[in-house]
Order: sequence, then structure tokens, then C-alpha cells
Amino acid sequence: MKKVLGFLIFLIMLSFYGCTDKQTQTEETGLSGKITLSGAWALYPMAVKWAEEFQKLHPKVIIDISAGGAGKGMADALSQAVDLGMVSRDINPAEIEKGAWWVSMVKDAVVPTVNQDNPVLDTLLSAGITREQFRDIWITGKITDWNIFAEANTDLPISVYTRSDACGAAKTWAKYLGSQQEDLLGVGVYGDPGLAEAVISNRTGIGFNNINYVYDSKSKEQVKGIRVLPIDLNGNGWIDEEEGFYSNRDEITEAIAKGRYPSPPARDLHFVSQGPPKRKQVTEFICWALSHGQAYVSEAGYIKLPEERLKEQIDLLKMPNQ
Repeated sequence: MKKVLGFLIFLIMLSFYGCTDKQTQTEETGLSGKITLSGAWALYPMAVKWAEEFQKLHPKVIIDISAGGAGKGMADALSQAVDLGMVSRDINPAEIEKGAWWVSMVKDAVVPTVNQDNPVLDTLLSAGITREQFRDIWITGKITDWNIFAEANTDLPISVYTRSDACGAAKTWAKYLGSQQEDLLGVGVYGDPGLAEAVISNRTGIGFNNINYVYDSKSKEQVKGIRVLPIDLNGNGWIDEEEGFYSNRDEITEAIAKGRYPSPPARDLHFVSQGPPKRKQVTEFICWALSHGQAYVSEAGYIKLPEERLKEQIDLLKMPNQ
């Protein structure tokens, strides 16, 4: 009963912020125009789903979305090349000084990945890898061979991959390892799909991806050719039951929602603009995504923000009207 009452209060609040209720979101509202977005691969599938559903309600609104990394999203937003930049990392002080305004939309996470034919896969899945060992693979370069994790008859050099584009995934993964994106070792590959394909194509490869690029959107199982590498969170050399939540998308999103997966690499995903957006179709789109659009979040493989956080983000939409 309390949850129902809280949601009703939430919907009532939307009317004060210029948000249109779903029942009146039709072509008759007169909402029209174009909305442009660019940026993070992490937020791209969610933004596309929101756009599809929003355009069903507002056929006269055209929404153009392109991926290209969080760095491009931020640059495009600050230069006003797009209405909204999709950013999958923290907003830094220099960007705030340039006028960056942002609203958090959903949560997801970056996960380490290996090839499904990795020579020591069974050991990796049962024992996992610690944060310190990941750091020695990507930052210090001390670990260069898979044999350190399991005995093998031949040398098994680790093929390390990272992102070549300025992106939230790499910054978030580097932050988890106590460093910066530019410090990550490995062959640079452009984009989430490209990095996943690099690991799929190399049996000794290791990389990292946003969860929507390693779990199938329909079956929710791990994509053929790739396996999510468990993190040994307590460092005991074994993946305990409470750490083993990687087998399908529902399990890992539940773990992220409950705080069982570390943050970082779990993180919030944002829409960013140069100052608060002023055009009605843009503010309506954001507001709809934060309210009625949340019905599609789990389906799309993301994690909802807590209700109080959603209310806080809706509150930010008052700014253009002040």
C-alpha cells in the first residue's frame, strides 16, 4: 500500500514540473520537433528503447541517436551539437565549469570478459580474479600469462584489450583499478561491440564491457563466444555463492541493484546538456524517461535508480522554468 501511495504521489509531482501524464501523451498534445542525442555505448540501447516508445506517443517528435563513447557525448553536449549527450561516467569539475548540466537516468556496470574457449576457463570461473590481479594485468603489467591462474603445459600469454575511444566504460574500469583510462595497458579497440568481438575472436583475450554487450537481449544468457569473468570480491581464492551472480543478465542486474557488485565498476548513466534544456520536447522526453519510461528499464537490461533518486532527478527539471 505504501509503495502504491508513494508512486501516486510521484506522478502528482510530475505535473508540477511540466511533465505530461502518460494518458495524455498523444499527438493531440501538440508536441513536435527534433531531439538529438550522442555518446555512451552503455546508454545507447536504453535511449533507443525510450525513443521508440516516446515516439509512439508523440509521432511528430523525431529522435536521432548515435553512439560514439561518453567523451563524444560530453563534447557534443557542451558544444550544443546535440540536445543531450549520453555519459557513462562521473561529470568532472572542468565540465561543470563549462556549463555541463546532467540528470542521472539509470544504472549499469562494466564487467571483465574472457573468451569462452580460454584454456583455463574452468579455473577462472570457479576461482575468479581479484581486483589486485586485474590491476596487475591492466595497470602494472606484472601478470602476462594465464598460467599464473592454473597449471598448463605451455605458455599462455594474455592478450589484453582496452578501449581506444574516450569512454565511460574504460574510465570506470580504470577507476575501479585505482587509475585513469590512459594508464590501461592493452590493444585499443573502438566501441563496446568492437571490444566484445576482439575477445570473442581470441581464445587468450581479456577485456571489459558494459553488461548489455555481453548478455543477449532476448535469452539474457551470455553472448556466444564470451564469458563474464567473476571478481573474487573477498580475496579467498574462490567464488562463493554470494559472489556467483554472472550466469545470466537477471542475476547480475539484481546483484548490482542490491549493491553486491562493487561501485565502481557499477555506475549511474546520465543525460548531459549545455545548461538546463529549454526546448519542451527535450524536457518532456527526459521527464517521461524518468517516470513512465522506467517501465522499460529492466526489460532493456538496466537497473532502476531508487525512487528517491528518481524524484531528485525530476526535481532538476524545474531549473529551466526558474
